[in-house]
Amino acid sequence: MMIGLLVVLGVLLLAVFWLVSIYNQLVTLKGRYQNAFAQIEVQLKRRYDLIPNLVETAKGYLQHESKTLTAVTEARNAALAGLKAATAAPGNPAAMQQLAAAEHQLHGALQGLNIQIEAYPDLKANENMLQLSEELTATENRVAFARQGFNDCVTAYNIYRQQFPNSLIANRFGHTSDASLLEIENPQEYRQTPKVSF
Repeated sequence: MMIGLLVVLGVLLLAVFWLVSIYNQLVTLKGRYQNAFAQIEVQLKRRYDLIPNLVETAKGYLQHESKTLTAVTEARNAALAGLKAATAAPGNPAAMQQLAAAEHQLHGALQGLNIQIEAYPDLKANENMLQLSEELTATENRVAFARQGFNDCVTAYNIYRQQFPNSLIANRFGHTSDASLLEIENPQEYRQTPKVSF
């Protein structure tokens, strides 16, 4: 009788340990994708901080192109708002979609600025513009790597959460939905980025 009780107690302890380990792994994976998003946030903020300098440098040369400069500034502000929403809820589908749409808008505005700058050889040769271009290019590369890292972490979390019996435990303990990837529209365009070449 005592051996049977010890066996049952041992099985219960193993079951509790198994449940706790699954829950802890879910928490760990969620923490990893949240940290990975924090890396994206750092790089996007750096990029957003460079854009006003880019606009200021271009202003003197592009006096007749104020519509383009305004579009870049507005797109930057929209992207910053999208980043704030995504930072509040990394992996949230609506927040990721808002950020991706804002980033797409900013990408288009920067391409428009690049086209305008091409028409001004003095601006293209400006030392400040060249330095900003290099910094923006490096930042774009960092954003791409950070986004890839985030998406990898989200994928690992989602796969683990969806596996059986993990899905049963996840649904009961606050991990009820998959995290969303940060996907970009028209990835072919972005493969050609960073094309802010001056």
